[in-house]
Amino acid sequence: MKKSTAALLLLAGIILGAAIAIPAMRVTEKNRLLASKYEDWLKLSVIMQKIDEMYVDSVDHAKVTDAAVDAALGALDPHSVYMLPQTLEATTEELAGNFSGIGIQFNVPNDTAIVIEAIPGGPAERVGMQAGDRLLKVDDKPIAGISFPQDSMVRLMKGPTGTKVTVTVSRSGEVIPFQIVRGRIPTHSVDASFMVSDTVGFIRLSKFSRTTAQEFIKAALELKELGARHLVVDLRDNGGGYMDQALILSNLFLRRGQLIVYMEGRKYPRQDSYADGNGVLQDMGLTLLVSEGSASSSEIFAGAMQDNGRATLVGRRTFGKGLVQEPVDFKDGSGIRITVARFYTPSGRCIQKAYDSYDEDFYNRYEHGEMLAADSMRVESGGIVPDIFVPIDTTKVGQFYIACNRKATAVRFSSDWFDKHKAELQAITEFDELLRYLDGADLEKRFLAFASSRDGLAPKGDEWEVERPYMMAQLRALVGRYSKLGDNAFYHLYLDTDTVYKAAVEAL
Repeated sequence: MKKSTAALLLLAGIILGAAIAIPAMRVTEKNRLLASKYEDWLKLSVIMQKIDEMYVDSVDHAKVTDAAVDAALGALDPHSVYMLPQTLEATTEELAGNFSGIGIQFNVPNDTAIVIEAIPGGPAERVGMQAGDRLLKVDDKPIAGISFPQDSMVRLMKGPTGTKVTVTVSRSGEVIPFQIVRGRIPTHSVDASFMVSDTVGFIRLSKFSRTTAQEFIKAALELKELGARHLVVDLRDNGGGYMDQALILSNLFLRRGQLIVYMEGRKYPRQDSYADGNGVLQDMGLTLLVSEGSASSSEIFAGAMQDNGRATLVGRRTFGKGLVQEPVDFKDGSGIRITVARFYTPSGRCIQKAYDSYDEDFYNRYEHGEMLAADSMRVESGGIVPDIFVPIDTTKVGQFYIACNRKATAVRFSSDWFDKHKAELQAITEFDELLRYLDGADLEKRFLAFASSRDGLAPKGDEWEVERPYMMAQLRALVGRYSKLGDNAFYHLYLDTDTVYKAAVEAL
């Protein structure tokens, strides 16, 4: 980006609209309106020019331009955003393929980075890092409380596969160091696919990346070969991604001429997307599991299936993102995503929730009782309402359970178990074989001893009787993941205590 006034003004014009000089002549009423509009846009260019001409110190043109663009898009909707080169690169990498690092997503709301997600199956997640962890240090480099640049944090944690890095976090007041071996971060869309009965297959779909349709078709056809006549597809906490992948998935299940979705915006004429009748799963039964974290492309897919009577939706009201973004990328590696249209489900529903509710939406859902009772759901607040509502399960939450999760006791126990029983676990290739191994491993006794000796934790009163089913399902899933079955074992074992899944199976 050239640091000159001319280039600065040119960039502002490209991003925010051309600054058009209004000729001094008699204008019509329409021209007066145009003049007023472009004079508003011109103000930004004038301000930036005056900063360059008059400001007391030297001006960092790139920094000022970035701030101006960010602020301008911030006045629109929550999904029209400006991304710096590093952010754009990371976003593209996650949706397009693999990258090498520790496998976390984080943001920096103030001066300390907070983990949004430890990517399932990634190095950080395997050692116990969790959403909500505050990043304190990377090796010996403090990164908290000092406004440490986000891109510098990323560079510290990224590195060649096989190298080690120690990331120290704060969790509920406790300081926990994690030694992590960097690796290729799995960015697959299909986290797991397996048969749950002779005729029912399960697919866990975590995102809509460039490879989603390819992965999904492969998984679905393999399950069909194994005898599946009905699929349970888990879209919970799937935040979306590429829209075209949702269209391809919808097309798999719909008859020729059935409407999938339509889009329309102020400068974006209505565009309808229909099924072409070539889908290979038109006769496959379908149930979708959804939650408050199912958004964007997940909602396009879910809305198309629900409105066409093609699937039963089970769970809780979805996120409520009904907007379509168009990418505009710049030569310096940065880019903007501008909302150009709203999408509508086949019945004409726009499920976009109010912009001002974003920050408090999940809190409001709890406050209004929506997470616990179907009749408390606020349909007018956006999102897709499931056909079968399942409340959030709070019965597993006790003091011992909470304390173990804070210290990642179960995760560290499973890692310790793997270190001691690697050969046995790695020899397991069949799910029934894994079940026999876990049943004979005496995990319960060994875990309670581990929690007591390593973390000073022990259940009190009847806590263990209440929490035991959930803790043991978690332990078995974490240990089972270290077998050759990987995430298939993890998700399969977790279904034992999954109330949403159980409701879906009962509906069958």
